[in-house]
Amino acid sequence: MTISGLVVGTYLTVLLVLAFYGFHRSSLVWHYYRNRHNRPRPLGRFSELPAVTVQLPLFNEMYVVERLLDSVATIRYPRDRFQIQVLDDSTDETQEICQRKIAELAVRYPELDVEYIHRTDRSGFKAGALQHGLHTAKGEFILIFDADFLPLPDILERAIDHFSDPKVAVVQCRWEHVNRDFSALTEVQALMLDGHFIMEHAGRNWSGRFFNFNGTAGLWRRAAIADAGDWQHDTLTEDMDLSYRAQLRGWKFVYLPEIAAPAELPVEMSAFKSQQFRWAKGSVQVAMKLLSTILRSNATFAQKSEAFFHLTNNLAYPLLWVLSILLLPNLALRTHHGWREVLMIDLPLFFGTTLSVASFYLASQREIALLRNPNEKPRFAWAALKRLPLVMSIGIGLCVNQTRAVLEALLGRETEFVRTPKHGIRGRLESWSSNKYRAAKSVTPFIELTMAAYFVIAIGVAIDHRHFISIPFLCLFLCGFGYVGWGSLFGSRRRGVTVVAPAAYPVLADGLRAGDSLSGEIVIANGPNLPAALEA
Repeated sequence: MTISGLVVGTYLTVLLVLAFYGFHRSSLVWHYYRNRHNRPRPLGRFSELPAVTVQLPLFNEMYVVERLLDSVATIRYPRDRFQIQVLDDSTDETQEICQRKIAELAVRYPELDVEYIHRTDRSGFKAGALQHGLHTAKGEFILIFDADFLPLPDILERAIDHFSDPKVAVVQCRWEHVNRDFSALTEVQALMLDGHFIMEHAGRNWSGRFFNFNGTAGLWRRAAIADAGDWQHDTLTEDMDLSYRAQLRGWKFVYLPEIAAPAELPVEMSAFKSQQFRWAKGSVQVAMKLLSTILRSNATFAQKSEAFFHLTNNLAYPLLWVLSILLLPNLALRTHHGWREVLMIDLPLFFGTTLSVASFYLASQREIALLRNPNEKPRFAWAALKRLPLVMSIGIGLCVNQTRAVLEALLGRETEFVRTPKHGIRGRLESWSSNKYRAAKSVTPFIELTMAAYFVIAIGVAIDHRHFISIPFLCLFLCGFGYVGWGSLFGSRRRGVTVVAPAAYPVLADGLRAGDSLSGEIVIANGPNLPAALEA
């Protein structure tokens, strides 16, 4: 075989595999709509509500812990059957902030049972903290929230009765996003997570396939945790690991997209990449740990096949990187690149990898609109459509970061659980530039920017060889690598400014105060138009 044939053959093979995963994503949309009538309903209602413990695993969360505790304290549930465990592994001021807030809540809610647990060794990281807390937990059911969540008061009222079925192990709620509109990056993250929490979770759950607890905003039956082998910390996604072990033991999982749990999205690219890295590496670790057991189990073929796609999905990232590298030589070597060849080979594979993504996210936005306003006819998601090129670009741009995660998992390289920095961001006017938490830097942004430069050359070659139909495809790669790489290096360098406001308006939009450091332009306003000026 010639070098030209090898390059083109490898390129088409990789594109075919990626299209295969893309078509599977589309199948989840089909499962969602085909099984909408299978939405879970409580088997009955508890005549006497069971005891619930809320576990709040923390590590250095000084900017968000107070609002978390305020929110959890307002959850409506009989106080004699409601316990809060603050599982604080922090090494900074978070410890003092927690203890001060707990003392304040004790005055405001004297009947509230709050237990503060501080570990110094962090063994097992989050999984270790959750398991350690179970030793003194009073609840038959365990509700878990990460530090960046703001649970609504009715979450237990709406979820607990699903456990009237003794086979139910987990009730998972949908994540919402308090800072969705903060930036283009947070809008893209919201779209990605909406697709996961609508099409993937509901499509899997309602069609009888396995799905996973997401580590937060969910309620566990304590007996199911013990029966499945407890929390284990040999993977970075202890939630996915325990989920599959529990379902292999015959426990049922319930997904309720109508119950939203608001949370904060990462606002800096490095933090977003760190989170995605952990999820990708952890899922491959779970695949290596459990996939063979799943395939040998008594699970149905549908459950096994879906578990395979779910747990191996991140293997697509190394293939995407290989595809990225092969695009330029493929363009240079394919001298006969006529319309017939494009229509027969390139376009079907391109649509398999891109249009499947578009339909996936647009359908999820339609369904979320229905959840929020069930009595209104949903409009076409134009805002989501405008963001889709950026969604696809960022998905491409992440492939360097995610390939490293996959390779580390496959090679058995162990790393500690790295938390995603949270800054308490909710409104557009807020800034994290003065906050001390930052995601760790790495060499990957330089590789990403090198790949962006590589695609500048590729576009030049495409123009020279008159492969004009390839140029939009190449632009997605150029924008993806450029945006992700540039955002990783310079995205957090935001200029702090000061709000100048008269004393008559000490509290401004989004909870800000005069003199607070913001990002963007300096705001100078006077008189009654100050709030409007800030919002503008």
